[in-house]
Amino acid sequence: MEDYKKQSQQIQIQADEKTSQGRFSNSMFIAHGPEEFIIDWLLNSPTGAHLVSRVIVSPGHIKRIISALTDNLMRYEEKFGEVKVVDTDDQKLQ
Repeated sequence: MEDYKKQSQQIQIQADEKTSQGRFSNSMFIAHGPEEFIIDWLLNSPTGAHLVSRVIVSPGHIKRIISALTDNLMRYEEKFGEVKVVDTDDQKLQ
């Protein structure tokens, strides 16, 4: 795994215009079964919660995602400072 992380890979990603623009999410819901993790990315708005995207991955892939996010967050905080987590009660929309 260490050697895999050290290798820099360049891949070609193809996406239509709408997909390449990305989507904003300020909440998520995670569920799992024996063979998959389901991640629902949500947008909480004054009109309620809206599903932005659903991603279904294997348990092995979720572990790689968590590792990659942890590593990237650590590098982000080294460069820009600690990320402050807002209390859930403070995130309610007015």
